[in-house]
Amino acid sequence: MGIRLLATLAATSLLFTGTAVADDQQIDRKVIQQSLDQIAGTAAQGVQLRVTEGRHSFTARAGTAELGSERPVPLNGRFRAGSITKSFTSTVVLQLAGEGEVGLDEPVDRYLPGLVDPRITVRQLLQHTSGLFNYTNAIGFSPQDFEPIRFKHWTPEEIIAISTSRPLQFEPGTKWEYNNTGFVILGQLIEKITHQPYDRTVQQRVLRPLHLSDTTFPGDDPDIHGPHAHSYGLVNGKATDTTRFNPSVFWAVGDVVTTTRDLDTFYTALIGGKLLKPAQQAELTKTTPASPQYGLGLFVQQTPCGTTVLGHTGSVPGYGSYAFFSPDLQRHAELSATAGLRATTGSSTRCSAERNASGLDELVDRRLPGFASLVLSTPDARKRLALNAVFC
Repeated sequence: MGIRLLATLAATSLLFTGTAVADDQQIDRKVIQQSLDQIAGTAAQGVQLRVTEGRHSFTARAGTAELGSERPVPLNGRFRAGSITKSFTSTVVLQLAGEGEVGLDEPVDRYLPGLVDPRITVRQLLQHTSGLFNYTNAIGFSPQDFEPIRFKHWTPEEIIAISTSRPLQFEPGTKWEYNNTGFVILGQLIEKITHQPYDRTVQQRVLRPLHLSDTTFPGDDPDIHGPHAHSYGLVNGKATDTTRFNPSVFWAVGDVVTTTRDLDTFYTALIGGKLLKPAQQAELTKTTPASPQYGLGLFVQQTPCGTTVLGHTGSVPGYGSYAFFSPDLQRHAELSATAGLRATTGSSTRCSAERNASGLDELVDRRLPGFASLVLSTPDARKRLALNAVFC
């Protein structure tokens, strides 16, 4: 989930480091394929990537869809996109703000009385500057730890209580710290304002207008419907298919199931100004001294060469993904990878909860197990796969 497992696992990093054969042709696909092969060969069960540069686009894949099978990863297969969900949630909140239903700088307490500290604003939830305790830090997500609660139903109230039972981590608005609790609260805010379930509101306001027919918000449904790749982990020392689980633990934070094609359509519309009014469009990518690399539900990151990239990463147990775009929408990349058994062995899967937000190549989730940490275990892999090289 937004938990940013894959920010460094950027096969996109090689999109523009290969040799383009001509100005009007695509990047060298052979270089991209070599990158994906390395990911699948060292860490992931399977990986799929969609790349767009100008008028050209292509898909690539590596690994297999299932353990013990030669079936390839579906090129437009469904996958759990984790915290990419946050961009959908943010879009709806900003739409409501544009309609005068929500004030970004109003206290959350105005809409959901007594839920959180009255100093916390809607903007701070969207921006990860609320100071709330991050509830996912209190839940074990390794294959072993997650297994006993894999099919548990979670309510938003239960999730929020994990956070509010603990003191604020810092004064609201003074610091940026990635926080999933805020987006659960935003899901409740959406329901309070619209008087209908969160998923129905997103369907009406985003999915249907954009014809995102392969994107769903599954609620309690543990299955991924349609073609998809499977993920694996070790439970009690045995290989276990971890694809199915109850995604209610992530809800408005990270439960979306989608495809690279649908993500391309969604972010192209969002960044291109087709979903928000001008004032809210400006808010989407506005950064502050307290949040220098994150707008409202969207990363706003500069690479070392000064190029800005917009998008989001996501990871939930077994799945890691990202979607990144240049502001002019001339370059896009969407990736999904599934955890393989190589990703659940070794000490690199059980790291501390600390995160470094100084650059996309450092945004590796330290809470969830996954393949990114293994890919980054060698300097050569780190250099080749650093997302900072995407647009340089």
